[in-house]
Amino acid sequence: MTGEPWTRLLGSATPVIGAPMAGRASTPALVRAVTAAGGFGFLPAGYRSAEAVAADLVDLAATGTPFGVNLFVPGPPDIDETTFRAYARRISAEGEPYGLDLAGAPLTHDDDHWSDKIDLLVRHPVPVVSFTFGLPDAAALAALRRAGTRALVTVTSVAEALAARDLGVDGLIAQGTEAGGHSGVHDPSRPASPTSTRPLVRDVVAATGLPVLAAGGVAGPGDVRDLIAVGATGVVVGTLLLRTDESGANRTHRDALADPARTTTVITRAFTGRPARGLRNTFIDRYEPAAPLGYPELHHLTRGMRAAAAAAGHPDRVHLWAGTGYRHARTGSAAAVVEGLTAVL
Repeated sequence: MTGEPWTRLLGSATPVIGAPMAGRASTPALVRAVTAAGGFGFLPAGYRSAEAVAADLVDLAATGTPFGVNLFVPGPPDIDETTFRAYARRISAEGEPYGLDLAGAPLTHDDDHWSDKIDLLVRHPVPVVSFTFGLPDAAALAALRRAGTRALVTVTSVAEALAARDLGVDGLIAQGTEAGGHSGVHDPSRPASPTSTRPLVRDVVAATGLPVLAAGGVAGPGDVRDLIAVGATGVVVGTLLLRTDESGANRTHRDALADPARTTTVITRAFTGRPARGLRNTFIDRYEPAAPLGYPELHHLTRGMRAAAAAAGHPDRVHLWAGTGYRHARTGSAAAVVEGLTAVL
């Protein structure tokens, strides 16, 4: 299969790509399992220090596993103290069962250790680095490419895709509205009209001529086949891997994905201040109407509550990220998921 487009871009035997699910859902074990089954795994660097990412690089290098790394592109502060404080007070009762003072939490903005991670990946290059939430600066992109790394950017519209192409990236990840977790929209204050993955891939391929990975709404092998048919170079899978043996998703999240009472996913910014798709729960119902934009400030505000709720088995205070195909997430090995998705190719 050396002539296949996914092999040329990623070196993988199949077009299935393991999504870089931040928050430790995508573990080194999951990356290894996806790759061993013929796919290509991505390691998430979001929310982690450069030292923690470096430890995972060593872990994966020890087994000779080829993989990519995903970085969150930092943006400017977009929430003021008054707006932040009003929301912190509004949700303060949700922290009380865990001894947390959300109303008094500090407003925290950071760049997710951006420079440290770029420096790390220049010193210890990987085959592919992908960027989410925007375009990397030209200097960072040039440094990674000099190190021999191919660069991909997540896009949610043709306009974003053209901007990424003009920057000189090697490929794109077209994320449709069905995708679980955070939207990669470059400017969340001006979200594009929701676009399904299939037409988005078709339009981005036609507009840019670059290799395009499809992300969002994959529920089975038919979706993989159809996305390849409209021009995708590969298909990114995340939610379908959340309940596998190698996933790092917490038990509360895993159980919620299989709970028949959880009947729908919605896009919310209530947990992190940035649009993200997850299972509908009480926290979203209560606070979404008042939730401001403000990432990563709201992420830091609710992070302790979410961790405590997950540990206590309280799903209605947890960000239950999931794409629209969540009903098809199964237990068992990640390898079985990858193999099942390529059965019709």
